[in-house]
Amino acid sequence: MRRLAVYPGSFDPPTLGHLDVVERAARLFDEVIVAVGVNRSKASFMTVDDRQASLREACAHLDNVQVASFEGLLIEYATRAGATAIVRGLRATADFEYEFQMAMVNRRLRPEVETVFFMTHWEKSYVSSSIVREVALLGGDYSGLVPDAVGERIAAIVRARTS
Repeated sequence: MRRLAVYPGSFDPPTLGHLDVVERAARLFDEVIVAVGVNRSKASFMTVDDRQASLREACAHLDNVQVASFEGLLIEYATRAGATAIVRGLRATADFEYEFQMAMVNRRLRPEVETVFFMTHWEKSYVSSSIVREVALLGGDYSGLVPDAVGERIAAIVRARTS
């Protein structure tokens, strides 16, 4: 049986914490789809295309990882993709409460799709997309928080917004 996992998120922008989870999931599953969630009612820092391109570049060294986007219910997307698992990263106990609720809803809707949690390495536990956005927009150094390919895109976005 092929073990396919979906790792969903907004990835706005993708961080080194996200990449850590992708790399670890890629070791456990035959295939991992990093799925960028599209929420048209929410203003994004990066476009969906930029997030997907950044993730493809950051994950280029992982042969069993592909990048896609989806709208609607995650569990429906995971089912259509043929996933046996949904991967989620946890930074702290505050993340767990929300993630637990989502996992239980997904289990109720599709009990055959498991949710697997990865604890983020402690070195990256403080990194979040919102912190990266804030640091970038306020002119700080975010280079150690995101993959290089993402950093280049962030710099271009910041330049465009400040010129």
